[in-house]
Formats: sequence, structure tokens, C-alpha cells
Amino acid sequence: MKVIKRNGHMVDYCPEKIEEAIRKANLEVEEDDEASSVQIKNIIKYIEKLGKKRILVEDIQDIIEMKLMSIGKYTLAKKYITYRYTRELVRKSNTTDLAIKELIDGESSYWNTENSNKNAKIVTTQRDYLAGITSTDITRRFLLPEDIVQAHDDGIIHFHDADYFAQNALHNCDLIDLEDMLQNGTNINGIMIEKPHRFLTAMTIATQLITAVNSSQYGGCTITLTHLAPFVRLSKEFYEKKYKARKCTKAEIEKYVAEDLKKEIIDGVQTFQYQINSMTTTNGQAPFLSVCLYLGETEEYKEELAMLIEEVLKQRIEGMKNEKGVYITPAFPKLLYVLEEDNIKKSSKYFYLTKLAAECTAKRMVPDYISEKIMKQNKIDKNGDGQCYPCMGCRSFLTPYVDKNGKPKYYGRFNQGVVTINLVDIALSSDKNEEDFWEIFDERLELCHRALQIRHKRLSRATSDVAPILWQHGALARLEKGESIHELLHHGYSTISLGYAGLYECVKYMTGNSHTDNGVGKEFGLRVMQHLNDKCKEWKQAEDIDYSVYGTPIESTTYKFSKCLRDRFGIIKGITDRNYITNSYHVPVFEEIDAFTKLKLESDFQRLSPGGAISYIETSNLSNNLEAIIEVIKFIYDNIMYAELNTKLDYCQECGYTGEILIGEDLEWYCPNCGNKDHDKLNVARRTCGYIGANFWNKGRTQEIKERVVHLDNKDNEE
Repeated sequence: MKVIKRNGHMVDYCPEKIEEAIRKANLEVEEDDEASSVQIKNIIKYIEKLGKKRILVEDIQDIIEMKLMSIGKYTLAKKYITYRYTRELVRKSNTTDLAIKELIDGESSYWNTENSNKNAKIVTTQRDYLAGITSTDITRRFLLPEDIVQAHDDGIIHFHDADYFAQNALHNCDLIDLEDMLQNGTNINGIMIEKPHRFLTAMTIATQLITAVNSSQYGGCTITLTHLAPFVRLSKEFYEKKYKARKCTKAEIEKYVAEDLKKEIIDGVQTFQYQINSMTTTNGQAPFLSVCLYLGETEEYKEELAMLIEEVLKQRIEGMKNEKGVYITPAFPKLLYVLEEDNIKKSSKYFYLTKLAAECTAKRMVPDYISEKIMKQNKIDKNGDGQCYPCMGCRSFLTPYVDKNGKPKYYGRFNQGVVTINLVDIALSSDKNEEDFWEIFDERLELCHRALQIRHKRLSRATSDVAPILWQHGALARLEKGESIHELLHHGYSTISLGYAGLYECVKYMTGNSHTDNGVGKEFGLRVMQHLNDKCKEWKQAEDIDYSVYGTPIESTTYKFSKCLRDRFGIIKGITDRNYITNSYHVPVFEEIDAFTKLKLESDFQRLSPGGAISYIETSNLSNNLEAIIEVIKFIYDNIMYAELNTKLDYCQECGYTGEILIGEDLEWYCPNCGNKDHDKLNVARRTCGYIGANFWNKGRTQEIKERVVHLDNKDNEE
């Protein structure tokens, strides 16, 4: 008989351990209340006669308690229950202590690769992790039911961001209402910030606001350049007054104003870039920021916005210097370039910006591309109008919302949190029986539902006082002091995300086909996705909470899920034989497929992931073939809502090599020119889960990166 421990591992049944546990409880009671040797042996015989091949350790303990009470040893049973509970506390405490020690000692590969945008050696990051370990411990012991904790540990579901959950005021991600804060004034740490009168001042204030907001939540956030465009005009008017006062001619005024305005835009964008990448939030990292570049958001300030977009792209193409003074690819901010009729055709007025975007993509992996056309087909508000707006951070999208005045509203809204379901585990648990699959699916979905309700209820306790920058001073709302944020959690104003992972492996196991086959595999995959959406719709109608299906960016969890699957089901070829499982609905990284076929196929699944999703293609170095990138961009515009291109341009500080840093068979990164393997002397940037990561990854994600096939090869285009 095998015993399944709490961590999912199986060990040999050992009756001596049962005997030892009861004897320890015997020491805590009077002699008359003790269980005799014969009674202990009878309990052991009862367990063995059950004839089970596998048994949970919790079931063994339940049987012991039941048998002790059946022979009248109530006091002993009580002591055994107390002993069992104490052991549970000690076990969890020891786990917490060990995690803290490993973090501080810097010896844990988990902490050193937990987040590719965090450096666990730095004290500010360690401080955040230490707080997170404590929060996780409290969450596990006091805030979550045992079955949800167990399901999380077993990799059946993933309760995201438990390291922030103990604080009931923290939410996931948002679209910052920078317009409100800049135009109407705001407040940081009790200091009033009035409306700026120049663009450079507005950019400086924006970085401070972004850092303050990012320190009050744990996910990504997004701003739009549209909210900064009016301040370009204010600066222009300032310079016009200046030169008119000097009695300059009209021609001189136009010349000097253009020169001064251009310099201020350059300085402002440079200030923004430096500050975003040099500031550290209370989470021990640079702000997880995305910046939206969307001409269609304004008519009044479109020319000013175009000037801003141009400069942002130019400076991003240049990159930022590393400690050796070499220009490299910075991780932040992520850029979101919206494709529209005004910039998609060569004859379009703003096509020059799209060409700049293509050049930037070739060299720096950004911007990502949102198709206004496809998004307006996918995102229909209650008025029947198609809407276009950016994601919150890397991929989390709000659902369409119309305010009480009948106007669409996106900035100032947010996501409450995420719980992810492991689709692969459902498939393997069903043993390919489709009836069992859907039954287990519903059971696991209800587990996720309860976990999401717990998230929602904990956040609903918050008042505006817990994060004034968010709830009182315009980032998300203008509530009164002490006012509850409860209303903002309902009526579709904010979303809460049902994440999913491993669609490919799920479909492959159940049907024998990839979901890319356009036959039974794809049909089954779409049914799975539709079922997720149907459940969210059902929960939303019952509770007036906007549940939404979300393609989870499982950065470190992909490794955890794969290990849990192997522990539970063993190694199954093509399903559990890698150190990772496939993100969301993606085509598996090792499957040979061309860029255009991949994007077209994934668009069908992206449409069923309204709470968040992103598609990507891997390319070779296309810096000398921008036409190929532009062709992809045009294809995105016509076929898929949100996609990105992953290029590779790294740097070795040891020998000065610029190109692709490689991954060896041992999953170690190395310079192909000099063999350098020192992470501290390698600048590597890879798309991890939507964001660019630059601090290396765990073994699971590293293997996934190594196995990525190229979907668009420059050699193919040259031929």
C-alpha cells in the first residue's frame, strides 16, 4: 500500500508510524485513557484490511480518530487531534522558516529565478519576498479553506499572488486615469500636486504617480500617451508667448518654437524612460508599466500625440546603456501600438510611425500590436458599439463598460485578482473518459469559483483610506475618506479573472491531436474554452461580479504545474515529459508552424479569452528586413486582436559579443563567442509572459525558451 502525502508525493505504507503517533498521544492522557498495544494493533489491522493500493495520509488520520472514539477513548482521540493539528502548524512553520533562510542565504534557485524582472540579491526585493513569505503563510493557515490550499499545492489550481493576499486592500492590475490626476490635480503622501503647465513637468509627475500606483497593487498598470498630449500644446503656447514678447517675426517664432518644443519632448521622454527604469516600487522592482500609443483616442490633440509617439519609438530603438555603457533592451515600459486606418497603409498619414514601430520591434522587441479593427469586433459594449482600449499591464483586458452617462469608460478601472485552473490535470484525471472529463472540469471550476469569491470578499472590505492615491486622488476613483470600494467591485466596473493553462496538453491527451489540427483537436479545444466562458457568464449573472476568462502568464507556475503532473500521473510522452506546460491557448513552442498560420489559428482562441490574452511569433533577426515585419503587422491588423514579435539581441559583457546568447543542453545560458556563463555578465532579454524579462528564469521556463521554434526566419524571406 502506498500513502499519498500532503505534497502529492507517494511513500510506502509504514505501520510503525501509526503506532508511534498513537503512543505519543498516550503520553498526554491518564493511564485509563491510554490505548493498549492490542487496540493499537487492531487499528492498524483495520487500515490494512481496507485493501487500498493508495491512501491519503489525511484519511489514515481520520480513521485513527474514528476508531479511538469507537472504543471509548475520547480523551485520547482529543489529544491525537491536538497532536495532529500541532504537527500541521509545525510543518507549515518549518516550511516558512526554511523559505526565509533560503532567500536570505541566496542559495535557492527558486527565489533567484522566481520572477525574471526581480533580482533576489537586492535588499529591496528581499524585503518584498520576506513580506510575501509571511503573507503566504498567513493565507495558507488562516485565510483559505484546506481543500483550496491542497488543490493549490497539488497543482490542480493556482491561487495567484498569495504573497500579497494577507493585505485585503491589494488588487491585481489597472488602467491609470492619468488624465484625471494631471488635469484635476492629485495628492502623493499628503502633498498636493496641481495641474502642470509644461510637458516636461507633466512627464516628471507622471513617473511619480506611476510608481506610487504600482506600489499600491501587485500587478501591471497601463497609461496612455494621449493623456500627456495636451501638455505638449501647453508647452508650445508657452514658447509662442515667449518669442512674441521678444518681438520676433512670425517666421522666427515658428522656427524657435519648433526647436524648443522638439527639445522639450526629447527631454521629457528621456526623463520618463530613465525614471521608470531606475525607480523601485515597494514590490522591489521597476514599475510593471505599459504605455499605450493610440492615435484614435483623440482628434483634438492628434498632432501632439503623433509627436510623442515618434519620440518614444526613437528613444526605445536607441535603447538604454548597461553598466558597460553599451545600449541594450530595457524591460520597461512595455509599448502598446494600436493599428488603425490612419497608420496601417503606406498611403496613411501616420504610416511613418508604423515604420518606426517595425524598426523598434526588430531591435527592441516592442511595441506589441493591438488591432483596432479586430478589437472593435470582439469588444462590443451594451450600446452595440465596438470599443478599442489597451490591456492592463501585459495582457489583462477589461470587458466593455458604459458609465451612467452612456459613455465608454476604461481608465480608472482594474482587475481584482486571478485563480488559474490546470486543464492538463483535468484531462489526466479523467483517463480519457470524456464524460468524466466534463464532470471533473465542473468540480474544479467550482473550486476556482470559491477561491475567486474569497478574493472578491477580502478586497470588498477595503476602504479608500488604504491606498489614497488609488481610491481618493484619481488613479482609479475619487471616493471620500473612509468610503468603501465595494461598489467598484460590481456592475462590470472591475473584472476578476478565471485563468487557465495547458490547453494544448489537455486537448492532445483527450483527442490524440493538437488543437492546431483544424479538426477534432481544435473543435475540442474550442469547446473547452467556451465552457470556461459559459461558467463565467453564469457566475456573473448570479452575483453581478464580472468574472472573465484569462490566458494566464504562468511564469514560474509552468514549472510547478509540470512537476505536480509528473508526481501525480508519472511521465506521459508528449504530455508530462517536459519541465513546463503550455501557456493558455498557445500553440506549443516546439510545434513547427509558420507565423501567419499561428496568428490566424490563435485568433479563434483569443476571442474566447476576453479577460486577457496575447499571441506571439518567434523571429530571427529581422533588423535588415523591416518589410517582413510590416507584412506581419498588416496581418495582425486584419486577423488578430493583440500580438507581438519576439526577436533576440543580447550582449556579453565579457567579450563584447552582440547577438543571441544561447542555452546549452544543461539549460545554462552561455555566450557562443567566449563561453561566458556568468549571469551577472550577460545581458539577456526574452519575452517571458508578455513582459520582457532580463533576470533569467527557472529551469522550466528556460527549457521552454530553448525549445521555441522560429516562426518567421529572415533566411526564408531572403529566399
